[in-house]
Amino acid sequence: MSQMPLTVPFLDLHSQIAPLRDEFDAAIRRVLDTCGFVLGEDVKAFESEWAEYCGARFALGVDNGTNALHLILRALEIGAGDDVIVPANSFIATAEAVSWAGARPVFADVDEATHLLTAATVEAAITPRTRAVMAVHLFGRTVDLEALRALCEARGIYLLEDAAQAHGARWNGQRVGTFGIAAGWSFYPGKNLGAFGDGGAITTNDEHLYQTLAQIRDHGQVKKYDHRRIGTNARLDTLQAAVLRIKLRHLDSWNAARRRNAATYAKLLAESEFRVPAPLRSGEDHVYHLYVVRHPQRSAVAQALQENGIGHGLHYPVALHRTAAYAELGYAPGSFPNAERQADEILSLPMYAELTDSHIERVCDVLKRASFVSG
Repeated sequence: MSQMPLTVPFLDLHSQIAPLRDEFDAAIRRVLDTCGFVLGEDVKAFESEWAEYCGARFALGVDNGTNALHLILRALEIGAGDDVIVPANSFIATAEAVSWAGARPVFADVDEATHLLTAATVEAAITPRTRAVMAVHLFGRTVDLEALRALCEARGIYLLEDAAQAHGARWNGQRVGTFGIAAGWSFYPGKNLGAFGDGGAITTNDEHLYQTLAQIRDHGQVKKYDHRRIGTNARLDTLQAAVLRIKLRHLDSWNAARRRNAATYAKLLAESEFRVPAPLRSGEDHVYHLYVVRHPQRSAVAQALQENGIGHGLHYPVALHRTAAYAELGYAPGSFPNAERQADEILSLPMYAELTDSHIERVCDVLKRASFVSG
């Protein structure tokens, strides 16, 4: 009997959770025993541990990554009449946060090789109303934060980091999430550090901003029924914090495995028709939340992967200025050629710490055959 070809899922959370199941069960029981489900002790402990890990003075747990960005903008009083620069190739949450704050997202093109904002692309997008830049560490790759920070300081605008895909990444040895006035994080389950549902955090070194954010997160309160400002309900659940505390202990080893997997992909695809991620620049880091390749006949390649039991994703197939949600901003096709070309060619391959060499070899074998057929 012939052996069935190996199938490879795009993401396999079962393989991550299974070895830690006893620890998760114990942590969840601890929360159940205390009944401290909202802003319980595990939330405070995780905030302290996450701040220490990131090298930030303060961390605040919130309900999701989108709200993390939204709350930062609200706390900085960025709203109606203000512009915030965002990359044209991010997930829509980056721009949504700006819109929900009442400000206008102004899109900028990205570097052709790294897919990231640069000081040059940001400078080209600055308007007289620009209040902030939202630097996205897309796919887990770090933006040149020193160049961008220098530009923002020179122009008197805030540097914000959307670090939703970059848990543990560094720029010149310093953890991301600590370069600008604040950073927003997502702990969506598929992230490098993921909860068992939605979750997010904010890191900052600014004490006044931290205190403001803490109030906004919890109905504007400084203590129960002492409402100093109009806030909202954006609290991180204690159960999610308990899960994140366990996973945080493994983040560095998981990221190291992701880097090894990325190196294997790059080696096996070196002579293929696929464009693999560009080599890292000096000081740059990549934690490979996603491993994204490019091919001009992406649809044919994706179909071949599907037919062969290989999971894949598209991150992201429509540049933000081309979505119906932001059509009213009036950007014409071709406004951001790098972001638009990337949107047509990118394809995300299976990437998680538990991938084996056999998995990656199978993916690359299918890719090579697909690229030949589609070519």
